[in-house]
Amino acid sequence: MEILRPGASGPAVAEVRAVLRALGLLTVADSADADRAPDVFDAATELAVRHFQQVRGLSVDGRVGEETYRALNEARWSLGDRLLRYDPERPARGDDVRRLQELLLELGYDAGRADGILGADTEAGLRAFQRDYGLNADGTCGPATLRALKQLGRRVTGGRPQLLRQSAHLVDSGPHLIGRVVVIDPGHGGDDTGYTAGETTEADLVFDLASRIEGRLAAAGARVYLTRGRTGGPTATERTAFANDARADLFLSLHMEAHGSAHARGVASYYYGTGSGASSTVGEQFANLARREVIARTGMLDCGSHAKTWDILRMTRAPSVRVDCGYLSHPVDRLLLLDARLRSTIAQAMVASVQRLFLPAEADPPTGTFLLPAGN
Repeated sequence: MEILRPGASGPAVAEVRAVLRALGLLTVADSADADRAPDVFDAATELAVRHFQQVRGLSVDGRVGEETYRALNEARWSLGDRLLRYDPERPARGDDVRRLQELLLELGYDAGRADGILGADTEAGLRAFQRDYGLNADGTCGPATLRALKQLGRRVTGGRPQLLRQSAHLVDSGPHLIGRVVVIDPGHGGDDTGYTAGETTEADLVFDLASRIEGRLAAAGARVYLTRGRTGGPTATERTAFANDARADLFLSLHMEAHGSAHARGVASYYYGTGSGASSTVGEQFANLARREVIARTGMLDCGSHAKTWDILRMTRAPSVRVDCGYLSHPVDRLLLLDARLRSTIAQAMVASVQRLFLPAEADPPTGTFLLPAGN
């Protein structure tokens, strides 16, 4: 779709403004020209879009691209507005689906991740709930199922149900890496080279970094796949589908950032989360481990870990993390990232974080101290 930005006009802008008004983010009083030009992307619309993006865990740029437009459409739905059933060809997406998943999880049913996408796991959890409470187990959330869900209180205690389930699975799976499937996603690729530093592109650097991580994880016994080769450039949908088809245990997306600000530098990590409770708990743990290991071993600036709803994190069934390993636009970070020895150090940090994720608390070494098998 065409990206909508300030100054744009037309039916698509009018639709976006209507959704923003329905969400209470935009009123007629917000725009002096609202009565004369309801289809103009004005300053008030941009501010409302930025607010929506921040709340939803999207990249905040004030523009409506494909991801923001889809999130706006999903925000229209409240639980009970429509019948919900599993369609493998076109899964229902929306805030109503996420609320259904949250209710099932709170009652102790495994509905998968509360990601707002009605998949097979959510249908299985819904059918199990319907069977247990004497309803027609047809996997459809209609009026009777909705009444039952709302009448029942939360049954799981002692922590977030999703956290309890994912943590238990992590402990039960054991501390080893042998046979675990790790998918590494070098960002950009193909015609999208990312930021260019001299004759070197971001796409080249993250592919080199991914290859170094691949060798070290393979030496530790893991099965490792890259989402692209040196010249490929798959879409975000293709990258996540690849990880899902590979039945990945972990998904790691690698980037090196750039920004117009001369002060932008450092390492940040991202995991799936809405900011309102729904999140990938193992993804959050992995994001923190990876970021801290890189910081401890390189001395780069710590920019924290953040919950985001980007498709690259949301659409993968495995715990998924994106790590921005520094800013090629910053002179200090750029000199570090162009050094092959520094990239080897980052690769060691990433492998250490993968191994530490599966270690029990009593065997987990301090950050920055874990010794790794030799790799390329």
